[in-house]
Parts: sequence; C-alpha cells; structure tokens
Amino acid sequence: MGKSVAISVKDLTKVYHLYDKPQDRLKEALHPFRKSYHHDFYAMSGVNFDIYRGETVGIIGKNGAGKSTLLKMITGVLTPTSGSIETHGRISSLLELGAGFNPEMTGLENIYLNGTLMGFSDSEMDDKIENILTFADIGEFIHQPVKMYSSGMFARLAFSVSINVEPDILIVDEALSVGDMAFQMKCFKKFQEFQEQNRTILFVTHSLDTVIRYCSRGIVIDGGEMICDESAKEAVDLFKQLLTGHYDPSRAIATHKKENTQKRVDKIVLKDQFTHNKESLKYGNNKAIIYDYGILDRDGRVSIVLDYDQRYDIVMKIEFYEYIESPVFAFTIKDAKGMEITGTNTVMKHVDTLSYKKGDKISVSFTQNINIRPGHYSLSLGCVGINDSGIEVYSRLYDIILFEVIGTQEMVGFYDLKSDITIDTQ
Repeated sequence: MGKSVAISVKDLTKVYHLYDKPQDRLKEALHPFRKSYHHDFYAMSGVNFDIYRGETVGIIGKNGAGKSTLLKMITGVLTPTSGSIETHGRISSLLELGAGFNPEMTGLENIYLNGTLMGFSDSEMDDKIENILTFADIGEFIHQPVKMYSSGMFARLAFSVSINVEPDILIVDEALSVGDMAFQMKCFKKFQEFQEQNRTILFVTHSLDTVIRYCSRGIVIDGGEMICDESAKEAVDLFKQLLTGHYDPSRAIATHKKENTQKRVDKIVLKDQFTHNKESLKYGNNKAIIYDYGILDRDGRVSIVLDYDQRYDIVMKIEFYEYIESPVFAFTIKDAKGMEITGTNTVMKHVDTLSYKKGDKISVSFTQNINIRPGHYSLSLGCVGINDSGIEVYSRLYDIILFEVIGTQEMVGFYDLKSDITIDTQ
C-alpha cells in the first residue's frame, strides 16, 4: 500500500501586479482599452511536490525567496494565481506572531477565539485549556491583553494553541526563533512526539542545523522556484552553495569535481564570494595588508555555512609594503555575543614565517576540523610583528567573516571532547 499524501502541490504559481506609481493602478482599472500599467512579479512559479503523512519537511531559502508565500497559500491565507493545493487532515499553522490574535483580548479569550476559528466548541476547548496553559507557561499574563505581551510570550501562547488542537498537519514559519533556548527545546521535543504519532510537520527556518536534525526532507526555494527536493542533508548542501554563489543548476550536487584548493585560491578573489559584515573593524599601520581572505571547504569552495567536525581552511593573503622579519599570522573565532571561543597563531604553533621584502605576496592557510558547537560565529584575522616595544599591528580585521556551523551533535559548552562512555557492572 502506497504512502498517504498529506499535502499535494501542483504547478503552483503566485503573481503580483507591481505598479511604478500609485495612480497607475487607477489608470489601468479605468482605461477603456484595458491598457496595462503594471509588470508581473512571480512570487512563486510552477512549484510541484507531494508531502506524505508522517514526514517532517524543512523549507529553506534566502530572504524573499518565496518560502512564506508558499506556506500562506497552503494554509489558505493567500490564493494562488494558478495551480492547485490539496491537503488531507486538520491543519494548524503558526505563520506570523500575532496572526489570528485580537490584541485587545486577553490570552485566555484568544485561546477560545482560535479554537472557534479551528472549528472547536467552547466545551471542546475547555478540555484542552489545561494543556495549553501548561505548555505556554506565561503565568498570570494569560489574563492580560495580548497587546502587552513580548514577542517571546506571543510565541509561547501561539505555539501552545497550535499543537494542542490535535492537528494532522502542523505548519510553522520561523516564529519559534523569538523564543528562548528552553522554550525552543520544549517545542522541538513536541515535534519529536508528533513524528512518533505519524503527524506531518512543515516549517520554514533559517537554521540549517534544525533542518538536518529534525527533517526527513528539505525543499530549497529560490526566486519563487523550487530548485531542490531531496534529503535534508542534500538540501542543506545545495543551499550552502546558493549562499556563496556556487550553485550551478546544470551540475548535480554529487558530481561536483574536486579541484585543487591552492589552484582555486590563486584564481579567485575569496572575499568577493560572500556578503561582507558591515560591523567589521579594520586597522593597522599598513606595513603589510591582508588584502584577501576566506574559509574554504575540502573542495576549495568558499563557505560560510560549515559542517560540524569537517575540515576547512582559513585562508588569508598578505601583501608586504616594507621589509618585515618573522611576521605573526593569527585568527580568532568569536560567538554571537563577542566572546572569543578559540584561535591560534604562528607563534603558538611554532611556525617559522621567514622574512619578506616590499612587494612580496603570500597566502597563509590554517587547516583544522571545525568541532565547535553548531551556531553563529565571527572570524577575525591578523598580521602583526613582535618587537622590543611590544606588538606592532600591521593589519587586523575584526569580525570580518560571519559564518554558521551546522550539525546534529549535541554538547555542553562549545566543544565536543568526543568522549567514549563505558559502563561496567560491579
């Protein structure tokens, strides 16, 4: 017996009419010969897929790719321009914070309002109210108008309502990102319960780590088109290529030719392959300048989304403007709060860096496994000298690259010590 389809999307297209000037809309409506004053914007174009009962599917893509538009059409918030959507089962959705909530009503009143919208009677909601309040855990604020709620409280209440109305299909659009870590862990535990109950989950997220950890499939949307519908790992790999400008639709993920890293480093400008951090800081006396930099994967491709415990090269290119003996090359990695997590330099590693004259150019690579906890980090680079006066900064780039580490490994703190555990009976 075949799998039961929960959501079926066929040739789904959503077109918006865009006008250069507000009055053009009126002119088009009143024109006797139906002259067009608009141009079409395809928010979604010809998308096809089936999602089966019990699957957990992550939809990923860059901002503006069409992910939220897709979910809104599946839930009926938006009407497609063409194509069809079929759903089988009760849908509960959490698309935007505050959607479906009356800001003047209390949290408790909004619970019953949402229940009514979902087709439940007040007596049916009475049976669910205890579970909803326990999961939301917002205390006495449940009796306050929701306009007083923080975004985190909104998320708690909205998610609690969504999961406790016994949905066959749960659809979530990034709304959990506003919750604290404890609440997010609570939500994902509920996801696992839904998976065990063979319920369907569809969610949009920017956390690639979440896609790998919880999803059986990944769908990548770009420019309103579906460019990938594969396993979670394959979808994330393709999206990483998309982020760094290396996605080539004519080449399958598995058939990318491995190229010599040094050859690629020599031929391309690394820093042009990713978006620059506007908050970065550059300074130094410019006796030597770090003029190019990047993080390269094992195939020599520039990466800003790194797989946990995989090997990467941190590369910097330096040009010398004066004669310099034994320069020190260094990097540091900081977490999202600015705390230095790790780093090293050529002095610590006892590397003889030689001497260089004006006009010399070199490339320095630090190669290591990235075994830090999945999350968001920044990379800083430096080229300095050590003399009798102390440290002389030739070129220093603070927080020059923002990157993400993804993976399914769980740990306490920042590092996995790769402990082996044995239990002996006495």
